[in-house]
Amino acid sequence: MLDFLKSPILAMQDFFALAARAFLNILRRPHYADDVFIQMDIIGVGSLPIVVLIGFFSGAVMALQMSRALSTYGATGQIGTITAITLVRELGPVLTALLVAGRNASGIASELGSMKVTEQIDAMRALGTDPVQKLVTPRLIATAVMLPLLTVIADFVGLFGGYCVACLLLNLLTPTQYWTTSYRAIEYNDLSQGLLKPFCFAIIIALVGCFYGMRTTGGTQGVGRATTQAVVVASIWVFVLNFVITRVYVNL
Repeated sequence: MLDFLKSPILAMQDFFALAARAFLNILRRPHYADDVFIQMDIIGVGSLPIVVLIGFFSGAVMALQMSRALSTYGATGQIGTITAITLVRELGPVLTALLVAGRNASGIASELGSMKVTEQIDAMRALGTDPVQKLVTPRLIATAVMLPLLTVIADFVGLFGGYCVACLLLNLLTPTQYWTTSYRAIEYNDLSQGLLKPFCFAIIIALVGCFYGMRTTGGTQGVGRATTQAVVVASIWVFVLNFVITRVYVNL
């Protein structure tokens, strides 16, 4: 029993040690600003097309489903309200985080894993460069900055998708009614929840991807294994954190 628990406990210990070093390096020099901006471009701009696409159709499907359900009670005027609240609180942050986890956690793990198995990380240490400060911290900062921005874009595009369905496709509302009800439905509590979630998700996605990449062993097969583990673990933690944060906000 103790042997069975030893491996996950050691992995968790290594993960928190890596996370602590990555956060401490934010305050230490050198900061590698060029690497941060490069990762922002890869993680943020590179993920923008898929985030816009998924955001639009998420809002469109939500409005389509709600139009059918609400028409039974003659409450189709609430489509904008429900679409806005659902996107800002849940669908926007979670779907964006899952897309970024699938695209970037895997990319980070495979990139760092390839550097690990080809001994480039060991070469950095030999030259006096801290691999965590050079490789992990820039990815952490870039993901923490870009994921909330991507979520805001996904929310707005999702609302536009709901508008296209509710106003242009089904003609259930006027544009003024849709946008007014959507705007009034969103409160400061919803906005804070919708921005805190992607920020926390970003930290987990970046750290999980870097963690599995930095501990890759076994050559090219190990790189593939680390990539798969990073995506699975990051996606699971997105749902766990989503539940925890939602539980806290429900009690407020």
